[in-house]
Formats: sequence, C-alpha cells, structure tokens
Amino acid sequence: MATSRILVADDDEAVLESVAWLLQENGYDVVPANGGVSCIEQLEKRAPDLILLDILMPDADGCQLLERIKGDDRWRDLPVLMLSAQPPEEASVKSLGLGAADFIRKPYRPKEVLARVQAQLRMGALLRSTRAALMRTEEQLVRAQQDADSRRKLVDILHEVTGDLSVSELFHLLVRRAARALGVSHCSVVLARPGEPQATVVAAFENPGLQHLPVQLERYPELKAALDSGQPVLVEDLDTHPLYEGVRHVWGIEGLEVPIRSVIALPFSIDRGQYGVFLVRRTRDQERFGPADLEFAQAVITAAVAVIQRAQMVESTMADNARLEQLAQTDPLTQLLNRRALTERIAAEMERTLRYDSTMALLMIDLDHFKRVNDTYGHLVGDDVLRDVAPLLSDTIRTADIVARYGGEEFLVLLPETDDAGAESFADRIRRAIETHPFASDSLPEPLRLTASIGVAVYPAARIESVEDLFARADAALYRAKADGRNRVRL
Repeated sequence: MATSRILVADDDEAVLESVAWLLQENGYDVVPANGGVSCIEQLEKRAPDLILLDILMPDADGCQLLERIKGDDRWRDLPVLMLSAQPPEEASVKSLGLGAADFIRKPYRPKEVLARVQAQLRMGALLRSTRAALMRTEEQLVRAQQDADSRRKLVDILHEVTGDLSVSELFHLLVRRAARALGVSHCSVVLARPGEPQATVVAAFENPGLQHLPVQLERYPELKAALDSGQPVLVEDLDTHPLYEGVRHVWGIEGLEVPIRSVIALPFSIDRGQYGVFLVRRTRDQERFGPADLEFAQAVITAAVAVIQRAQMVESTMADNARLEQLAQTDPLTQLLNRRALTERIAAEMERTLRYDSTMALLMIDLDHFKRVNDTYGHLVGDDVLRDVAPLLSDTIRTADIVARYGGEEFLVLLPETDDAGAESFADRIRRAIETHPFASDSLPEPLRLTASIGVAVYPAARIESVEDLFARADAALYRAKADGRNRVRL
C-alpha cells in the first residue's frame, strides 16, 4: 500500500517542524510549506492525499486559501484539516462552511492530530472508491442514453451525490436532481415494509420541507403494486389505467380533482427488511410518460440507489465503530471513563503540559470504609452508591476536567492547567460535596452518609516521568490521607 502524502502549510516554523516530525514518525510522507504561497506551489507540483492548513498566515488568509482550493476542480475533493489558535466557535464554523473536512485547535494534541488525520485519510479513500464505482456506472449509463441533454443531467446527479452526506440528506438531494433530470414537477422517495398498510414519504421535490409523511397504500395503487411485485410500474394515464379503477371511484365520491396524469413507480431495496419506491409523476399539463422515460428513470434510480446503499453502509459502520469505542472506554457501572481511557488522556495532557510550560493535577478519590457498606447492606446498595458518586463528581468538575472510575470505590479526576494550591482547593470542594451528599437507595430506609479521602499529585514534578509515576504519586498521597484519619486531602 502506498504511503499517504500529507501537505502541511503553516508559517510557524516550530509548529511546522513538530507536525511534520509527528506525521513522519507515524509513517506518512510529509511535504512542508511555510506559508500560503508555498502551499499552492506544492499543490501545483503534485496533489497530496490530505492537507493540514493554518488559518492565519502572513502571506495568505487560510480561509481564502481553502476557498481557492475547494474552487479548483483538481483539488476540490482533497480533505483539508484546518489548524488554528482561534476559539473553535469562530474559526471552525467559518472553515467547515467553506468545505474543510475537520478543525484542530492549537495547541494541538499529537494523538488527536493522528486520529483526525487517519479518519480523513480513510474517508478520502472511501470517497475515491465511491467515485471510481460511480464513474464506471456513469460510463455504462451514458452509453445507454441517446439524448445528450439527458446524459449531461445524469452526470450532474452522479457528481453531486458523491459528497459526505447522510442517507436522509441524500434522499432530499436525489429527489431534487432526479426531478430536474427527468423533467418532472413531482418526485418523491417513499419507504415501506412488506405487508404493512402504511408507507412514509421521506423526501419530496414538490414539498422540500416535508419529513416523514405517512400515507395509506390503498390510496396509491402504483406504490402498492411496485412494492408487492418488486417491479417498475408505468402508468401513462391515470384516467384509463385499470390499476386506478377503484381509486377513481373513490375520487368521484369525494369530489377530488387529481392534477396528476402520468406516474412511474420504481421499487428498490435498502436493508433490514425495508423497501423504498422512487415515485415520479407528471401533471395534466405535461407530456405523459412512455417506455423511454421508464428506461431512463430506471438508469437514474439504479445509480442513485447504489449511492444510498453505500451511504447506509458508511453510516452503519461509523455508528457501530463509535458504539464499540464508547464501550471500550466506559465503565459499565458508572458510565464514566474507565482507567484505560483516562490513562490515554493523561499521557496526552502530560505532553501538552510540558510543551506549553503549564501544570496539571491528578486527584485519586477513595470512599472511606466502603467495605462496610457492602458488608452491611449488600453489593446492590454499594453499586447504587457508586452510581450516585459519578454524577456528583461530574457536576463538580469544570468543563475541561475529566472524571473516571479507577476501580472498586476509587475515582480519578484529571485537572488541566491546575497548580498545587488550585488542586488542593478543588479536591477539598469534592471532599465536602461527598461528605454532605445523602446517598439514597431503594433498599435503604434512609440515605447513607459517607466521606472520602483524596490524594493529589501535580505535574511536572521531580521523579514523575510517566503516567504510572503520576498514579503512584497520587496513590501515596491518598495513603497519607487515610493514615491521617480519613476524610481529608493530602498532596
């Protein structure tokens, strides 16, 4: 497999060198550019697989540069990660709106950069694969079309639906593009399950704001016929087609004047037993559909369904991966981060602390005499207490802080940008919160009162060179808090 090529553009030599070194150490081919002009020069020579672009550079505005890159057909599909020291709400919204794939705030965290780079390279590879597949489909469809204008419209559809869109967004996009390509005023996507009397309209060209409109299949015989048979249904004239004989009678009783004259219903399958129908219709003032229209519509919808199915696969895979990652990082009892996940965060925070000459603290919290709770009231009550501690700690910490379960009755709190005095003060606030909190359980006649001992370790400090050293320092401080009588904080 070829090495991924990454273009890094930043006027800050220190940042440029550190990012380049990080990526090279992880096996990437890095092309450095010390400004916007150099970035364009490198792009002209050879397009990379990914761009890391600083928002603020003396010789170029990063957002303007991003807009230029995305406006060039040669580079519009290149994923661009924006780097900026600006607040996320100011920089990310603007850059993402211009087509950036993601946003990383300076000072960056190495593991975060690597994770985001890997994610965008994977998405880029998937996009190239999708586009290649669509190009093959496009070539087949173009050969099948006799009308040059229809071919051009079909190409437009295929190009537009290759973006990074959700399935729902794709449905809305496809009805717009398909309606224009087919020259119809009404185009809808309807989802249904076999045997159910009701279907749901999830997107409609004639009503862009429509979402999840239920319809009764008995009033739409073309939908029912397409779903039951799995075959396309062409109705050239609703006034004479036998499929509508019963429905026309109902329309007469209700006094309805139906503006639709001609219909094509194209069924497709999704997954998990769900099916859909692309429903295209022409009104009485438009030309009726014929066999040629059906053939062209089938070609368009076949290509569209392939994109939908790929989007579903991507969505499902990403959701499954996110769930698995969440499970791997979460303590099942308290739903806090587990020790393994926190260890990774601590390692990254230690690197950041050294780089920016800052401080950080780790609190190790142990519930005093917790064994008595389990021995006296049982482990179910003990579990209720531990579950109660989780939100108590989460409500006490700041937004940037991280709380995790260490194991048993021990919890950890990571405090970035915190020195000795701040850590002790914060730890004492937690100690008081636990001491004054009534721990209730359905199995208890009245709430329990508990206390906690807390050990504090601050980094950087002598003889702390690793995460394990930091844990050991906090554990030693916790032991002193226990030895001095419990319900206290020790540094």
